[in-house]
Amino acid sequence: MDFDLIVLGSGPGGYVAAIRASQLGLKTAIIEKESLGGICLNWGCIPTKALLKSANVFEYIKHAEDYGIEVKDSKVKFDDVIKRSRNVAEGMSKGVQFLMKKNKIEVIMGTGKVKSGKKIEVTDADGKTKEVSAKNIIIATGGRSRVLPNLKQDGKKIIGYREAMSLKEMPKKMVVVGSGAIGVEFAYFYNAMGVDVTVVEYMPNVVPVEDEDVSKQLAKSFKKSGISIMTEAEVTNVDTNGKGCKVSVKTKKGEETIEADIVLSAVGVTANIENIGLEDVGIATDKGKIMVNDFYQTNIDGYYAIGDCVPGQALAHVASAEGIICVEKIAGENPQPLDYNNIPGCTYCSPEIASVGYTEKAAKDAGYEIKVGKFPFSASGKASAAGHKDGFVKVIYDAKYGELLGAHMIGANVTEMIAEIVAARKLETTGHELLKAVHPHPTMSEAVMEATAAAYDEVIHL
Repeated sequence: MDFDLIVLGSGPGGYVAAIRASQLGLKTAIIEKESLGGICLNWGCIPTKALLKSANVFEYIKHAEDYGIEVKDSKVKFDDVIKRSRNVAEGMSKGVQFLMKKNKIEVIMGTGKVKSGKKIEVTDADGKTKEVSAKNIIIATGGRSRVLPNLKQDGKKIIGYREAMSLKEMPKKMVVVGSGAIGVEFAYFYNAMGVDVTVVEYMPNVVPVEDEDVSKQLAKSFKKSGISIMTEAEVTNVDTNGKGCKVSVKTKKGEETIEADIVLSAVGVTANIENIGLEDVGIATDKGKIMVNDFYQTNIDGYYAIGDCVPGQALAHVASAEGIICVEKIAGENPQPLDYNNIPGCTYCSPEIASVGYTEKAAKDAGYEIKVGKFPFSASGKASAAGHKDGFVKVIYDAKYGELLGAHMIGANVTEMIAEIVAARKLETTGHELLKAVHPHPTMSEAVMEATAAAYDEVIHL
């Protein structure tokens, strides 16, 4: 055997697994076909945050007068915004290269295909192939933009997230199909840049996985920013003949046509499980995902899978956590299985969204008797001073035992606040304990304490 472990794919699942394996003394290699750090780092989580920061800065400048500051003539230099985002991504990718060297992980560039007998065939950019073997193999091939049959991406007029972050020029009108995290982040970005944006969502609410109160607030904030929202609507056809696109949308009221320069398809993620040798090895899949147990072992001994190519939330931090658990199990440690009900979800549009655990509806459906507390940022001194009064914190407790079932936040900077809830739930904190944990003033985070006080009818500032 060449290695103790080979990881196929170097996204936030793969490279984290490789580092943890190296820490535990395993001789490790990683195979990557494009750029270290995978989609998240090169075309996803990180560069989008750089774009969104440019949008934030521009918004600040547009509203400078509100803060008593006069700014003369500001305009978007779209090329430079894109360039900054790419530079941020490149810097991070170099960071992963450094970590591979530091942890003595062999990086093999090329496209990998798993084979029987714990081997992987790697084809490099010139088409040359070589075989590497290991005692254990982790498949971490991630996912890509899901393509709908009536919304075929051509990379020019109908695009996925990848093209959306490296457009050559700024469109005037854009239709975003799908209002999950990717859809609403790009809708916010392009709207802030001055593009006329319409969001089309199949479900009754935008950000449909979130608590309904959060969805309603985001729709309200988006409409205020000038984004058009169509819910319970479906794109049936896009005519790309001619200069722009004619987008046919089926709504409750009937068929509508919207003209736009570009259509962004943001309807979810498909796992990359084709052409990687699964069938040859006999690795079981179901509904387009690789089937694994609690420790990410497939049905074939010595082959594991983590991240977006296995069931569970398609999130970077989930892939990293799965990678660490998987490797610790391989190395003979005793890790705990991952609690998928305590995974925070963050969306970085403006206002930001962050949530973890049960929504109010899911808690009721699960049979809990609940106490719900809500604290609006309009009552927060820090939010008022910052000029970000939109949004709220909502907490859900089990009435019987005080268990913190879930929290849902929308507002400025809430993506940094949700970790408190994740830690509190991990430590099985009750409502009364959280209420007595003194929060600093004035901060946005004290809204968590205030919302808890509201759930127990002890709220002070409402």
